[in-house]
Amino acid sequence: MAAVYLHKKRKARLEEGHPWVFRSEIERVEGDIDAGQLVSIHNHVGQYLATGYYNEKSQITVRVVSYGLLADMTVEFFKERILRCIDHRSRFLGDVDSYRLVYGEADFLPGLIVDKFGDVLVVQLLTLGMDRCKAVIVEALVELLQPAGIYERSDVSVRELEGLEQKKGVLYGECPRHVEILENGLRIRVDIEEGQKTGYFFDQRENRAAIKPLMTGWGKRGGIEVREIEEEGVQQRLPVNANGKVVTFPYWDGATVLECFSHTGSFTLNACQYGAKKVTCLDISEHAIESAKTNVQLNGFEDRVEFVVADAFDYLRQQVKGLDERKARGITGQGKTKLDTSTPVSAAKTWDVVILDPPAFAKTKSAVEGACRGYKDINLHGMKLVNEGGYLVTASCSYHMRPELFLDTLHAAAKDAGKILRLVEFRGAGKDHPRILGVDEGHYLKFAIFEVRSR
Repeated sequence: MAAVYLHKKRKARLEEGHPWVFRSEIERVEGDIDAGQLVSIHNHVGQYLATGYYNEKSQITVRVVSYGLLADMTVEFFKERILRCIDHRSRFLGDVDSYRLVYGEADFLPGLIVDKFGDVLVVQLLTLGMDRCKAVIVEALVELLQPAGIYERSDVSVRELEGLEQKKGVLYGECPRHVEILENGLRIRVDIEEGQKTGYFFDQRENRAAIKPLMTGWGKRGGIEVREIEEEGVQQRLPVNANGKVVTFPYWDGATVLECFSHTGSFTLNACQYGAKKVTCLDISEHAIESAKTNVQLNGFEDRVEFVVADAFDYLRQQVKGLDERKARGITGQGKTKLDTSTPVSAAKTWDVVILDPPAFAKTKSAVEGACRGYKDINLHGMKLVNEGGYLVTASCSYHMRPELFLDTLHAAAKDAGKILRLVEFRGAGKDHPRILGVDEGHYLKFAIFEVRSR
């Protein structure tokens, strides 16, 4: 086996469990190496450290697959690793049949992603080393899981850094374009061919469920109370409004909710399931909104959801502009200045809960400054539209946006908005997205729930 020797003065990341070796860390290579081939990795005095696959075209030149000697990544190798993945998901997710089955480096299979949608698997091969093993990976998955089909979604630009073309298509069996899964008790239709990434984002499963406490308890604000009422000779506890009339709408105690960047409408579905009164589901993509509409219909929530195709930044600014205009007119109406009613006030709405789950704004380290501006802007406008004492639910999936920086950015937005944020919960990705300590690249998702108050 060819061997890679590392510089003496490099940081000892490999010894701390990090599975990447950068080109700049390599002192020399001994032996002829084919692209994607396994090599042994040694420190500067020749001590064996690990085995990984090699690609000189990539800045991440070696990716570790074993901390013991390994001659080849065979079907048996992949079966053993995938069985570990199955055991982990079974232990922590329980009796579910749709989840992220293989999560790259965190499952000791760098460059490989496998999402399970019932009996259909979607595979993403991100690196040359894994791409060379495509056939044995498929064989291992078929032997272990007997899927109806396996579909490849390697249509991602990161492959080009490895000298690979983007690819997608059927690898095994039959793969319908749309598959239906069950998550948190909700029916969700997933487009595995044209949906983002592999078609669905499993990493927010537990975070979607975390909004449950926010969805009810709002009736009192509208003057609704539960009272003892006698109807047809029977004493009942019923909701009654300020005029003394019984409220018949079943979701009278529910929140009004805005979900931005809705994609398949997953937060909208959870909001409705947990009792929301009305949800505004917004995305810039017509395809995403059509997917969300389908999912809302599948679950029978049509009467409580309105759909908006718009740029979230523009939409939030427009609503805030309308609020500011109304506030200004309220001041003029008090006689302080002349009231001009010749022009209409811009549309303006507020919500009990605003949910912001944008795509990654910072895909590189150099993009962080611009990303901070984007996160600050959207959260500043979002929190302005939260009713007093309501909640802002916000996330960032940009790895380069570190948790401390994300919170600092939100704090700066709150200061400029004249708001006080009370942190209720701070979370990461779900249990099917484990993280190896010391591999900060795996700590990409930040998810926070804040109570919003004015100051």
